Amino acid sequence: MNSISTLVASPRELLRGAETALLDERRLLVEAELAALAALPDDQVPALAALAHQVRLDRCGPTVEIEGILSAKTGGCPEDCHFCSQSAQFEESIPATPFLDTSEVIAAAKETAETGATEFCIVLAVRGPDERTMQRILELVPEIEADTDLNVAVSAGILSEDQARRFAAGGVHRYNHNLETSESFFPQIVTTHSWTERYETCELVKRYGMELCCGALLGMGETVAQRIELLTQLQSLAPTEVPLNFLNPRPNTPLRIRKPMRPLEALRWIALFRLALPEVILRFAGGREITLGELQAMGMTAGINALIVGNYLTTLGRDPDEDLRMLEDLKMPVGALSGVL
Repeated sequence: MNSISTLVASPRELLRGAETALLDERRLLVEAELAALAALPDDQVPALAALAHQVRLDRCGPTVEIEGILSAKTGGCPEDCHFCSQSAQFEESIPATPFLDTSEVIAAAKETAETGATEFCIVLAVRGPDERTMQRILELVPEIEADTDLNVAVSAGILSEDQARRFAAGGVHRYNHNLETSESFFPQIVTTHSWTERYETCELVKRYGMELCCGALLGMGETVAQRIELLTQLQSLAPTEVPLNFLNPRPNTPLRIRKPMRPLEALRWIALFRLALPEVILRFAGGREITLGELQAMGMTAGINALIVGNYLTTLGRDPDEDLRMLEDLKMPVGALSGVL
Protein backbone atom coordinates (compact mmCIF):
# COMPACT_ATOMS: atom_id res chain seq x y z
CA MET A 1 0.00 0.00 0.00
CA ASN A 2 1.29 3.50 -0.78
CA SER A 3 0.05 7.04 -0.25
CA ILE A 4 -1.56 7.14 -3.71
CA SER A 5 -3.45 3.86 -3.50
CA THR A 6 -5.07 4.85 -0.19
CA LEU A 7 -6.99 7.56 -2.02
CA VAL A 8 -8.94 5.09 -4.14
CA ALA A 9 -8.89 1.88 -2.08
CA SER A 10 -12.07 0.40 -0.66
CA PRO A 11 -12.40 -0.22 3.09
CA ARG A 12 -11.72 -3.92 2.55
CA GLU A 13 -8.59 -3.14 0.54
CA LEU A 14 -7.36 -0.70 3.17
CA LEU A 15 -7.79 -3.25 5.93
CA ARG A 16 -6.20 -6.01 3.87
CA GLY A 17 -3.27 -3.73 3.06
CA ALA A 18 -2.75 -2.90 6.72
CA GLU A 19 -2.90 -6.60 7.62
CA THR A 20 -0.27 -7.41 5.00
CA ALA A 21 2.01 -4.60 6.17
CA LEU A 22 1.80 -5.54 9.85
CA LEU A 23 1.57 -9.33 9.82
CA ASP A 24 3.44 -10.30 6.63
CA GLU A 25 5.85 -7.48 5.88
CA ARG A 26 6.35 -6.73 9.61
CA ARG A 27 6.67 -3.01 9.04
CA LEU A 28 5.13 0.08 10.59
CA LEU A 29 2.24 1.82 8.90
CA VAL A 30 3.13 5.23 7.50
CA GLU A 31 1.21 8.47 8.00
CA ALA A 32 -0.89 8.16 4.81
CA GLU A 33 -1.94 4.62 5.70
CA LEU A 34 -2.94 5.65 9.21
CA ALA A 35 -4.92 8.61 7.88
CA ALA A 36 -6.79 6.35 5.46
CA LEU A 37 -7.70 3.92 8.25
CA ALA A 38 -8.80 6.83 10.46
CA ALA A 39 -11.21 7.89 7.71
CA LEU A 40 -12.95 4.51 7.44
CA PRO A 41 -16.73 4.76 7.91
CA ASP A 42 -18.18 3.97 11.33
CA ASP A 43 -19.53 0.63 10.19
CA GLN A 44 -15.94 -0.51 9.61
CA VAL A 45 -14.80 0.13 13.19
CA PRO A 46 -15.54 -3.49 14.28
CA ALA A 47 -13.35 -4.77 11.42
CA LEU A 48 -10.63 -2.27 12.37
CA ALA A 49 -10.81 -3.45 15.98
CA ALA A 50 -10.64 -7.10 14.92
CA LEU A 51 -7.47 -6.43 12.93
CA ALA A 52 -5.95 -4.57 15.87
CA HIS A 53 -6.71 -7.52 18.17
CA GLN A 54 -5.11 -9.88 15.68
CA VAL A 55 -1.99 -7.70 15.58
CA ARG A 56 -1.89 -7.49 19.38
CA LEU A 57 -2.03 -11.30 19.72
CA ASP A 58 0.56 -11.79 16.98
CA ARG A 59 3.06 -9.27 18.36
CA CYS A 60 2.38 -9.36 22.11
CA GLY A 61 0.39 -12.49 22.89
CA PRO A 62 -2.69 -12.74 25.13
CA THR A 63 -1.08 -11.58 28.40
CA VAL A 64 -2.39 -8.44 30.09
CA GLU A 65 -0.16 -6.36 32.34
CA ILE A 66 -1.73 -4.75 35.41
CA GLU A 67 -0.41 -1.60 37.07
CA GLY A 68 -1.41 0.46 40.08
CA ILE A 69 -0.56 4.14 40.38
CA LEU A 70 -0.20 6.30 43.46
CA SER A 71 -0.33 10.08 43.62
CA ALA A 72 2.48 10.49 46.16
CA LYS A 73 2.44 14.29 45.96
CA THR A 74 -0.87 15.77 44.89
CA GLY A 75 -1.90 19.27 43.82
CA GLY A 76 -0.14 22.61 43.74
CA CYS A 77 1.58 21.96 40.41
CA PRO A 78 2.99 25.18 38.86
CA GLU A 79 2.25 24.05 35.28
CA ASP A 80 -0.94 25.01 33.42
CA CYS A 81 -1.90 21.76 31.66
CA HIS A 82 -5.48 22.67 30.72
CA PHE A 83 -6.89 19.21 31.45
CA CYS A 84 -5.47 18.89 34.96
CA SER A 85 -7.18 19.82 38.22
CA GLN A 86 -3.83 19.68 40.04
CA SER A 87 -2.62 22.91 38.45
CA ALA A 88 -2.24 25.73 40.96
CA GLN A 89 -3.08 28.18 38.16
CA PHE A 90 -6.78 27.31 38.05
CA GLU A 91 -9.45 28.37 40.54
CA GLU A 92 -10.50 25.78 43.09
CA SER A 93 -7.77 23.38 42.00
CA ILE A 94 -6.77 20.51 44.25
CA PRO A 95 -4.73 21.94 47.13
CA ALA A 96 -1.09 20.98 47.45
CA THR A 97 -0.29 18.12 49.79
CA PRO A 98 3.14 16.98 51.02
CA PHE A 99 4.87 13.82 49.84
CA LEU A 100 3.19 10.81 51.43
CA ASP A 101 4.92 9.03 54.29
CA THR A 102 6.97 5.98 53.42
CA SER A 103 4.53 3.73 55.26
CA GLU A 104 1.63 5.05 53.14
CA VAL A 105 3.50 4.41 49.91
CA ILE A 106 4.51 0.89 50.94
CA ALA A 107 0.93 0.09 52.01
CA ALA A 108 -0.37 1.24 48.62
CA ALA A 109 2.24 -0.86 46.83
CA LYS A 110 1.26 -3.96 48.81
CA GLU A 111 -2.40 -3.37 48.01
CA THR A 112 -1.47 -3.10 44.33
CA ALA A 113 0.52 -6.33 44.46
CA GLU A 114 -2.50 -8.17 45.84
CA THR A 115 -4.38 -7.54 42.57
CA GLY A 116 -1.77 -9.51 40.63
CA ALA A 117 -0.15 -6.35 39.29
CA THR A 118 3.49 -6.35 38.25
CA GLU A 119 3.96 -2.56 38.01
CA PHE A 120 3.59 0.22 40.57
CA CYS A 121 4.00 3.84 39.53
CA ILE A 122 4.81 6.69 41.92
CA VAL A 123 3.35 9.90 40.47
CA LEU A 124 4.09 13.46 41.61
CA ALA A 125 2.40 16.72 40.59
CA VAL A 126 5.56 18.69 39.86
CA ARG A 127 7.26 20.35 36.90
CA GLY A 128 10.31 18.24 37.69
CA PRO A 129 11.90 16.74 40.80
CA ASP A 130 13.98 18.86 43.17
CA GLU A 131 16.83 17.27 45.12
CA ARG A 132 14.70 16.37 48.13
CA THR A 133 12.18 14.65 45.86
CA MET A 134 14.95 12.78 44.06
CA GLN A 135 16.27 11.45 47.34
CA ARG A 136 12.82 10.37 48.57
CA ILE A 137 12.10 8.47 45.37
CA LEU A 138 15.52 6.81 45.32
CA GLU A 139 14.95 5.68 48.93
CA LEU A 140 11.49 4.32 48.15
CA VAL A 141 12.31 2.30 45.03
CA PRO A 142 14.40 -0.44 46.69
CA GLU A 143 12.03 -0.61 49.66
CA ILE A 144 9.01 -1.20 47.43
CA GLU A 145 10.86 -3.80 45.37
CA ALA A 146 12.01 -5.64 48.50
CA ASP A 147 8.57 -5.66 50.12
CA THR A 148 6.45 -6.49 47.07
CA ASP A 149 8.55 -7.75 44.11
CA LEU A 150 6.79 -5.09 42.01
CA ASN A 151 8.61 -3.26 39.25
CA VAL A 152 8.66 0.41 40.24
CA ALA A 153 7.88 3.16 37.76
CA VAL A 154 8.10 6.90 38.40
CA SER A 155 6.34 9.94 36.93
CA ALA A 156 7.96 13.12 38.19
CA GLY A 157 7.96 15.53 35.28
CA ILE A 158 10.77 16.97 33.20
CA LEU A 159 14.23 15.54 33.93
CA SER A 160 17.76 16.77 33.55
CA GLU A 161 20.35 14.37 32.18
CA ASP A 162 21.84 13.84 35.64
CA GLN A 163 18.41 13.09 37.12
CA ALA A 164 17.70 10.52 34.40
CA ARG A 165 21.04 8.89 35.06
CA ARG A 166 20.41 8.73 38.81
CA PHE A 167 16.93 7.29 38.44
CA ALA A 168 18.24 4.59 36.12
CA ALA A 169 21.11 3.75 38.48
CA GLY A 170 18.67 3.72 41.39
CA GLY A 171 16.54 0.96 39.92
CA VAL A 172 13.60 2.82 38.37
CA HIS A 173 12.13 0.30 35.93
CA ARG A 174 10.00 2.63 33.81
CA TYR A 175 9.69 6.37 33.67
CA ASN A 176 6.37 7.88 32.63
CA HIS A 177 6.37 11.14 30.74
CA ASN A 178 3.39 11.59 28.42
CA LEU A 179 3.55 13.65 25.26
CA GLU A 180 -0.26 13.98 25.76
CA THR A 181 -0.87 15.35 22.27
CA SER A 182 0.86 16.31 19.04
CA GLU A 183 3.51 19.00 18.78
CA SER A 184 1.24 21.21 16.68
CA PHE A 185 -1.66 21.11 19.18
CA PHE A 186 0.38 21.19 22.39
CA PRO A 187 0.60 25.02 22.73
CA GLN A 188 -3.20 25.14 23.01
CA ILE A 189 -3.08 22.81 26.00
CA VAL A 190 0.08 23.84 27.89
CA THR A 191 1.95 27.16 27.88
CA THR A 192 4.32 26.82 30.86
CA HIS A 193 6.60 24.30 29.17
CA SER A 194 7.11 23.08 25.63
CA TRP A 195 6.37 19.85 23.81
CA THR A 196 10.08 19.70 22.97
CA GLU A 197 10.97 19.62 26.67
CA ARG A 198 8.73 16.60 27.07
CA TYR A 199 10.18 14.86 24.04
CA GLU A 200 13.74 15.48 25.25
CA THR A 201 12.94 13.98 28.65
CA CYS A 202 11.60 10.89 26.87
CA GLU A 203 14.85 10.61 24.93
CA LEU A 204 16.85 10.85 28.17
CA VAL A 205 14.82 8.06 29.73
CA LYS A 206 15.73 5.73 26.86
CA ARG A 207 19.34 6.91 26.73
CA TYR A 208 19.91 5.78 30.31
CA GLY A 209 18.25 2.42 29.90
CA MET A 210 14.91 2.84 31.63
CA GLU A 211 11.79 1.65 29.85
CA LEU A 212 9.86 4.61 28.49
CA CYS A 213 6.16 4.96 29.30
CA CYS A 214 4.80 7.73 27.08
CA GLY A 215 1.09 8.24 26.65
CA ALA A 216 -1.63 10.27 25.04
CA LEU A 217 -4.79 12.07 26.12
CA LEU A 218 -7.50 12.07 23.48
CA GLY A 219 -10.57 14.29 23.27
CA MET A 220 -9.06 17.69 24.12
CA GLY A 221 -10.15 19.29 20.82
CA GLU A 222 -7.35 18.00 18.64
CA THR A 223 -8.08 17.16 15.00
CA VAL A 224 -7.82 13.75 13.39
CA ALA A 225 -4.71 14.96 11.56
CA GLN A 226 -3.16 15.95 14.89
CA ARG A 227 -3.88 12.51 16.34
CA ILE A 228 -2.13 10.96 13.35
CA GLU A 229 0.74 13.39 13.88
CA LEU A 230 1.02 12.20 17.49
CA LEU A 231 1.07 8.57 16.37
CA THR A 232 3.99 9.21 14.04
CA GLN A 233 5.81 11.06 16.82
CA LEU A 234 5.29 8.12 19.16
CA GLN A 235 6.61 5.83 16.44
CA SER A 236 9.79 7.90 16.36
CA LEU A 237 10.20 7.60 20.16
CA ALA A 238 9.54 3.84 20.24
CA PRO A 239 8.29 3.71 23.85
CA THR A 240 7.87 0.45 25.73
CA GLU A 241 4.43 1.49 27.00
CA VAL A 242 1.72 3.86 25.80
CA PRO A 243 -1.03 4.69 28.30
CA LEU A 244 -4.13 5.73 26.39
CA ASN A 245 -6.20 8.29 28.28
CA PHE A 246 -9.56 9.80 27.33
CA LEU A 247 -10.47 13.25 28.58
CA ASN A 248 -12.68 13.23 31.66
CA PRO A 249 -13.45 16.97 31.81
CA ARG A 250 -12.57 18.34 35.24
CA PRO A 251 -14.50 21.22 36.87
CA ASN A 252 -12.68 24.55 36.98
CA THR A 253 -10.19 23.61 34.28
CA PRO A 254 -10.12 25.20 30.81
CA LEU A 255 -11.24 21.91 29.25
CA ARG A 256 -14.32 21.54 31.44
CA ILE A 257 -16.45 22.53 28.41
CA ARG A 258 -15.40 19.46 26.43
CA LYS A 259 -17.66 16.43 26.22
CA PRO A 260 -16.32 12.89 26.71
CA MET A 261 -15.45 11.03 23.54
CA ARG A 262 -18.16 8.77 22.15
CA PRO A 263 -17.56 5.02 22.61
CA LEU A 264 -17.31 4.18 18.90
CA GLU A 265 -14.71 6.89 18.37
CA ALA A 266 -12.74 5.65 21.37
CA LEU A 267 -12.71 2.12 19.98
CA ARG A 268 -11.57 3.41 16.59
CA TRP A 269 -8.59 5.16 18.19
CA ILE A 270 -7.70 2.27 20.46
CA ALA A 271 -7.43 0.17 17.32
CA LEU A 272 -5.43 2.82 15.46
CA PHE A 273 -2.95 3.16 18.33
CA ARG A 274 -2.38 -0.60 18.21
CA LEU A 275 -2.00 -0.63 14.43
CA ALA A 276 0.43 2.31 14.55
CA LEU A 277 2.39 0.86 17.50
CA PRO A 278 2.08 -2.90 17.06
CA GLU A 279 4.46 -4.06 19.80
CA VAL A 280 3.93 -1.53 22.59
CA ILE A 281 2.23 -2.20 25.88
CA LEU A 282 -1.00 -0.30 25.16
CA ARG A 283 -2.57 0.50 28.50
CA PHE A 284 -6.17 1.42 29.31
CA ALA A 285 -5.72 4.49 31.50
CA GLY A 286 -7.73 7.50 32.68
CA GLY A 287 -11.21 8.18 31.36
CA ARG A 288 -11.99 4.68 30.14
CA GLU A 289 -14.88 4.31 32.57
CA ILE A 290 -16.68 7.52 31.55
CA THR A 291 -15.90 7.01 27.86
CA LEU A 292 -16.65 3.31 27.36
CA GLY A 293 -18.68 2.35 30.42
CA GLU A 294 -19.90 -1.23 30.02
CA LEU A 295 -18.05 -1.54 26.70
CA GLN A 296 -14.58 -1.68 28.25
CA ALA A 297 -14.20 -5.35 27.33
CA MET A 298 -14.44 -4.28 23.69
CA GLY A 299 -11.30 -2.21 24.21
CA MET A 300 -9.51 -5.37 25.31
CA THR A 301 -10.38 -6.91 21.93
CA ALA A 302 -9.42 -3.78 19.97
CA GLY A 303 -5.72 -3.70 20.82
CA ILE A 304 -5.41 -2.98 24.56
CA ASN A 305 -3.12 -5.33 26.51
CA ALA A 306 -2.59 -3.54 29.83
CA LEU A 307 -4.67 -1.88 32.54
CA ILE A 308 -4.34 0.65 35.31
CA VAL A 309 -6.48 -0.80 38.09
CA GLY A 310 -8.06 1.06 40.97
CA ASN A 311 -8.17 4.84 41.18
CA TYR A 312 -6.36 7.38 39.03
CA LEU A 313 -4.63 10.55 40.19
CA THR A 314 -7.71 12.70 40.83
CA THR A 315 -10.60 10.53 39.62
CA LEU A 316 -12.04 7.21 40.72
CA GLY A 317 -11.62 4.04 38.69
CA ARG A 318 -13.80 1.00 38.96
CA ASP A 319 -13.28 -1.79 41.47
CA PRO A 320 -10.18 -3.86 40.53
CA ASP A 321 -12.24 -7.03 40.97
CA GLU A 322 -14.39 -5.94 38.03
CA ASP A 323 -11.31 -5.68 35.81
CA LEU A 324 -10.01 -9.05 36.99
CA ARG A 325 -13.37 -10.67 36.26
CA MET A 326 -13.38 -9.06 32.81
CA LEU A 327 -9.95 -10.55 32.05
CA GLU A 328 -11.04 -13.93 33.36
CA ASP A 329 -14.13 -13.84 31.14
CA LEU A 330 -11.95 -12.94 28.15
CA LYS A 331 -9.44 -15.69 29.06
CA MET A 332 -6.60 -13.17 29.10
CA PRO A 333 -3.86 -14.14 31.58
CA VAL A 334 -2.27 -11.53 33.84
CA GLY A 335 1.49 -11.12 33.75
CA ALA A 336 4.45 -8.86 33.05
CA LEU A 337 5.13 -7.49 29.56
CA SER A 338 7.99 -5.71 27.88
CA GLY A 339 7.09 -4.26 24.51
CA VAL A 340 9.12 -2.28 21.99
CA LEU A 341 8.60 -1.14 18.44
